[in-house]
Amino acid sequence: MIRYLLPFLVIAPAFVYAEPPFRIEIVDAENGWPVPLVQLETNHHVRFVSDNAGVIAFDLPELMNTETWFSISGHGYGVKPDGFGYMGVRLTPQPGKSHVIEVKRQLPAQRLGRVTGTGLFAESQKCGEHLDWTDQNILGCDSVQNATWGDRKFWLWGDTTLAGYPLGRYHTTGATTSPRPFLKLVPPIELRYNYFTDPQNIPRNIAQMPGQGPTWLFGLVNLTDRHGRERLGATYSKIEGMLTEYEKGLCSWNQELQQFEHFKTIWTKDAEHPLAPLMPHGHAIHYTDPDHQNWILFGAPFPRLRCRATFEDWASPGKWETIDANNAVEVHGSKQTITPHRGTIAWNEYRNKWITIFTQKGGRPSELGEIWYAEAESPFGPWRNAIPIVTHDNYTFYNPQIHSDMVTKGSPVLLFEGTFTATFAKNATKTPRYDYNQILYRLDLDKPPFSKTDL
Repeated sequence: MIRYLLPFLVIAPAFVYAEPPFRIEIVDAENGWPVPLVQLETNHHVRFVSDNAGVIAFDLPELMNTETWFSISGHGYGVKPDGFGYMGVRLTPQPGKSHVIEVKRQLPAQRLGRVTGTGLFAESQKCGEHLDWTDQNILGCDSVQNATWGDRKFWLWGDTTLAGYPLGRYHTTGATTSPRPFLKLVPPIELRYNYFTDPQNIPRNIAQMPGQGPTWLFGLVNLTDRHGRERLGATYSKIEGMLTEYEKGLCSWNQELQQFEHFKTIWTKDAEHPLAPLMPHGHAIHYTDPDHQNWILFGAPFPRLRCRATFEDWASPGKWETIDANNAVEVHGSKQTITPHRGTIAWNEYRNKWITIFTQKGGRPSELGEIWYAEAESPFGPWRNAIPIVTHDNYTFYNPQIHSDMVTKGSPVLLFEGTFTATFAKNATKTPRYDYNQILYRLDLDKPPFSKTDL
């Protein structure tokens, strides 16, 4: 019987070699820098997204050696439409070959890359590049908070996505880095954090306050107490259901345990107190007034509360002072005003002004994805000369944070990051690897439309 089956037996080869991918690199036509987060899509709707090195590893066997149209979309980067209005390029992918696509930046800010999550160089690594980079154990994380802590930069994030299960970390994750963690301020960038981790080396919760539901932290601030000790503090919120706060209070960092501990409950939701009082929220800004008094301002973006810059004043609600904030911002060269959603402010030595980066509320084309820059003589406004600097195609980019301390004092380079997510966008398709992560941008204040004089 066996001899009759022998003609039908197929002996598999000992090794099967996959063809190398077709390497596509996306670069800025102005300066040749790699551009992350540019999407190419085939006519049968297979999508590829450039990594932090601007690289895409095209590996579809059905389109190798076949003339192929790639539609291009890039959140503020793109190419000119053809006569039918299509924006893209026609390429013939070949295994092991390479092609460079130049895209034009449409607004002033330049995208440097993703600074959280995994797969920062996944496409490049498929092409045998950036093999020395190893990812860290999170897939995504929500809005960032920063403070100086000794000689380190302290980082906090909200809800954090892990690989092992749909439910990740919901009581704040954190890390430290050097104050200037980037060796260079041009792409490709890479940022390695010293996360607070569990025994499996996975970032752990560092702010689990008593009670059900997630714990979110805001208004992270470093202050000196009456004994001359540095103290890290933050406002915590306990969350239930769909983003509903039911308790707010203060917490402080325990360096020995390396976690935030409950310090004081300020408000608990009940029939008599349905709304939380104004508390230190958003980002903390150090400010010295004309009388040389030191304050901490809290707001997102504009200050709405302040206290003297001591731990004891921060810990005493009776010493908090409310600030009237005008949310209307005048657009440069127009009588039009726009309304910020969230953002932050900072003193900028190069411009010799207070500046703000914020997400526009009700923007176009993205409801919460249009990012603006504006200036003022005082942290309390009025805020003028608003200029659009970043756009996102039907995507959300919220809670932008300025990183003034990451550049040389007086530098014209401004760095800021924010959370890139499909949340709050209209039927947006989630972007692989990038969704629910932090993206870093660079704005050069010595180039158009800016100058050393007023805008």
